[in-house]
Amino acid sequence: MAAEVRAYLELMRLKNVFLAAITVPLGAQFAIGDTWVSEYFVEVLLQIFAVIFFIGAGNTMNDIKDCEIDKTAHPNRPIPSNKVSIENAKRFTWLLWIASITCMGYGAFRLSQGGLTWLPLVVIYFAAVILMLSYDHGPKTKNSGLIGNISISLMVGAVILYGSSSVSAIESTLSWWTAGVVFFTNLAREIIKDCQDMESDEGIRNTLPMSFGLQNSRMLAYVIIMAALVCLYMPYWKGPFEFGQLFFQTPAILMLITLNGPIYQGKDVLVSGRIRTAMLLGLIGFIIPMYL
Repeated sequence: MAAEVRAYLELMRLKNVFLAAITVPLGAQFAIGDTWVSEYFVEVLLQIFAVIFFIGAGNTMNDIKDCEIDKTAHPNRPIPSNKVSIENAKRFTWLLWIASITCMGYGAFRLSQGGLTWLPLVVIYFAAVILMLSYDHGPKTKNSGLIGNISISLMVGAVILYGSSSVSAIESTLSWWTAGVVFFTNLAREIIKDCQDMESDEGIRNTLPMSFGLQNSRMLAYVIIMAALVCLYMPYWKGPFEFGQLFFQTPAILMLITLNGPIYQGKDVLVSGRIRTAMLLGLIGFIIPMYL
């Protein structure tokens, strides 16, 4: 029984699931500060679970779709190793979708009962559903180069806004700038990862480096990183933070602006890792001034 449960949890890919779910309370924190803990804890908790089940369903659907490929590429995954049958995986997917939509819907209901705005929460949720399905299953935008990179980055950035919407505070400028940082850094990282995987993607995906050129794509990624830096800077220029508090973003800023050398040298693995680290440092740099 325990082994079977572990297999289903492996289908969900818990590490990725929880990393994404953590972004929901961050969105609430950036929108209204610590108030969410005392006044909207249940609403935020519901949307954390909505995201957990949402991403778990998407990952399970992806494993069902790629089961034949995984027999060779990832034979130890739950489906190719026969730990979970395709039929049971499909049932599990439906269970996750029902749980996710229920959590989202009940959270929206609680907002409406309190006379708060609930529509942005629902809109962001179903926009993410469309992006996810079109990325892996419908038009398969993941095979369409930059369009796929933008789709996945929109989904990642939208979780911040989803967290803000869970406390009916979609209008928070800090949340939008933070979502911008996440979107642009993730987009740059997706392009760099495509540069890294160019040879293995040949004949499978039509990525940006294949059509735009390897070095051109790397330079575009650096331009996109500069856009992320603009979003990082704006809350200290326009508020809610003071300009002097930009100091707390020094680690993230230095890590991003010094990427031009490694990018030009084609050190894609190094660059990808540093972009992710800089994104996390940027989020921390936004959190610290909220307590000063």
